[in-house]
Amino acid sequence: MVSYEYVLGGVLASLLASVFIMIINSARKVEGVEKSRNGFVRMPENGEEKGTDVVIVGAGVAGAALAYTLAKEGRRVHVIERDLSEPDRIVGELLQPGGYLKLIELGLEDCANESIDAQKVFGYALYKDGKDTKLSYPLEKYSSDIAGRSFHNGRFIQRMREKAATLSNVKLEQGTVTTLIEEKGTIKGVIYKNKSGEEFRTYAPLTIVCDGCFSNLRKNLSAPKVESPSCFVGLVLENCDLPHANHGHVILGDPSPVLFYPISSTEIRCLVDIPGTKVPSVANGEMAKYLKTVVAPQIPPQLYNSFIAAIDKGNIRSMQNKSMAANPLPTPGALLLGDSFNMRHPLTGGGMTVALSDIVLLRDLLRPLHDLNDASALSHYLESFYTLRKPVSSTINTLAGALYKVFCASPDPARQEMREACFGYLSLGGICSYGPVSLLSGLNPRPLHLFLHFFAVAIYGVGRLMLPFPSPQRTWLGIRLILRASGIIFPIIKGEGVRQMFFPTTVPAYYRAPPVH
Repeated sequence: MVSYEYVLGGVLASLLASVFIMIINSARKVEGVEKSRNGFVRMPENGEEKGTDVVIVGAGVAGAALAYTLAKEGRRVHVIERDLSEPDRIVGELLQPGGYLKLIELGLEDCANESIDAQKVFGYALYKDGKDTKLSYPLEKYSSDIAGRSFHNGRFIQRMREKAATLSNVKLEQGTVTTLIEEKGTIKGVIYKNKSGEEFRTYAPLTIVCDGCFSNLRKNLSAPKVESPSCFVGLVLENCDLPHANHGHVILGDPSPVLFYPISSTEIRCLVDIPGTKVPSVANGEMAKYLKTVVAPQIPPQLYNSFIAAIDKGNIRSMQNKSMAANPLPTPGALLLGDSFNMRHPLTGGGMTVALSDIVLLRDLLRPLHDLNDASALSHYLESFYTLRKPVSSTINTLAGALYKVFCASPDPARQEMREACFGYLSLGGICSYGPVSLLSGLNPRPLHLFLHFFAVAIYGVGRLMLPFPSPQRTWLGIRLILRASGIIFPIIKGEGVRQMFFPTTVPAYYRAPPVH
């Protein structure tokens, strides 16, 4: 007969062995979810869910438009947005005509219409030293509905989110993405926390990061070099009329430009540019004093009283402007889009046009692919995206950076002459007016045309200096003007990539064909 001590000992030994095995397995699982140096999380190979084709991080302009677009193509989309309440921003409020055409291509034009009190924009009015010139978009060959659109950024985004959420294959969720999940160099999905703070993982063959200008994920997918050239101070003027209806107004002020444009039928947005990263304090009244004493005397008389009233109302907001050339690190399973990928100075209002153009291009590249699971082949194929996007993105990016530098006041006489030449050149009308405006509007995305017009402005400036007759001093100033112009545009072109910008067809990725399964 077996003693009960042996039976009890056997049971205890079995329990201890079971606990030991559980501890070993738990340790192995923890090893499998090891965080790597670059911020990714490494996951075990067999831990993948099915059911989602694309995870989109962020539901701003780029993320919401992309979610709707890919879902209409039949993709199952999971969108994770940090805050699904209506955004309240002072930029992203003016969509150029070229961007509106892309919105139509995506089937989202009803998100920027009367339902959000959007206003049509037909061009710009440029002011300098009491003189002004009107620059109209070249819209003659388009239907009457084609124009720029200006609106409250938050209303536009909410309308696109609502439209995306109506599709059964879109899951729109509020949550904060903390980490990209990596397995053997391939992004498999993301880790995020929902509204309640619970941590979840979601997996898909393709993760697209659209988490905006303050992206905390871009460093894993690109080599970003973010610059902060200036700050915008935003005001809203109420119940007043712009001197030129349905036009953006740009005042070439000192030290830098001031913008006015409608954002509803009763409101006008004013953006005051302040160079550098510091602005006067709103709390102690320094900002109000600066706006009243430095800026107010430079704005058109028709807007003066409303401008002062907006300052006195006290709803003064500021934000830092950022610029960042696209510098991707192609990574299987993931892609950057929108401001997390590429930014330019918002002076020209080109950011949304670039983002929407990128979405149209990405949709067309993905359209032939029924299966996104071959991450390596897909990444190789999508390298063409970075070259094919260049005509639009590099034109708008370069123009934004160059115009901002030309429009800012400077103690340098050569820069002063360049600024005067730019105003004079645009005031000539004809090709000198609609050529640059067609570039700014996104209707003519040709980098070579931009390059030619920029140096035509410089040559026009030199010509002004040579009349009525040249002198050694004026000739030297003309030479310096050309050198300053070169110093403005060539670094921007270098950042965009000379070959991709001007000779994209010489880049092998330009000809990438869809992977064959």
